[in-house]
Amino acid sequence: MNEHMINLSDEGRKGWLEGQVAIVTGGSGGIGKAIVDRFISEGAKVCIFDLAVSGNGKVRENVLSVRGDVSSYKDNLACVDETVSHFGRLDIFVGNAGIYDGSVTLVDLPEDRMDQAFDEVFSINVKGYLLGAKAALPHLVRSRGSMIFTVSNSGFYTGGGGPIYTASKHAVVGLIRELAFELAPVVRVNGVAPSGTVTNLRGPKAFGQDAAPFFDPGTSWDERITGSKPLAIFPSAVDHTGAYLLLASRENSSTMTGEIIRSDGGLGVRGLNAVSGGTKLSELFDSNAEDG
Repeated sequence: MNEHMINLSDEGRKGWLEGQVAIVTGGSGGIGKAIVDRFISEGAKVCIFDLAVSGNGKVRENVLSVRGDVSSYKDNLACVDETVSHFGRLDIFVGNAGIYDGSVTLVDLPEDRMDQAFDEVFSINVKGYLLGAKAALPHLVRSRGSMIFTVSNSGFYTGGGGPIYTASKHAVVGLIRELAFELAPVVRVNGVAPSGTVTNLRGPKAFGQDAAPFFDPGTSWDERITGSKPLAIFPSAVDHTGAYLLLASRENSSTMTGEIIRSDGGLGVRGLNAVSGGTKLSELFDSNAEDG
């Protein structure tokens, strides 16, 4: 069990999501899988909605797997219907499925594949969230539930992707705010904005980026991602799950809607002359402790 997970039987307490039911899109790997595991450890039943799952409709240990395309409204409806049929309700919709654009800049965008790449990225990263929200809404109204969407540091800052990906994540920020307004006071809508993370994130077929993940550890990404953050961390997927758990919990985030938790290692407080100002603190205080 990961150190971030909580063994409910050992702790002798109810989980934050006890008795609740969630759908997590893109839940078969990366951040999505980590969310699924964390939600289950907190007492929830979860449906994984993903093209990558096998055994469609199979239930195991409070997990339902539904194979489908998030960019299809029909598939989203089928997922919601199957989830409610198996578990009896729906409390949380997590729109998480997404693809990257490989940081291909405007200058380097291939003219013959721009349209296809744009449609691929926006169909999954933006339309997929909108369609899932639409399909889940009636049941979330009944349960007074919530929606949570995965954004990115690219929803706020430049240079974390190319123009296609960055635009798609800025669009997700707008979607969260609009839905939070439209659905209040009945359904809460929030987001989590992770930074570059060790996941299986891939890019569009139009760029030939669908075969291998971008953010493997032990590559040049280590230095680029770790060195860009005040907290100097190259996070794993599980490092972000506490933010999703907080937003999913009625008890612990009942006053929050339209909010986006930036789980990005402190990108918003980077300095001009240095990424962070406390790099010598450990050396200073460790030295003082030894001297004492």
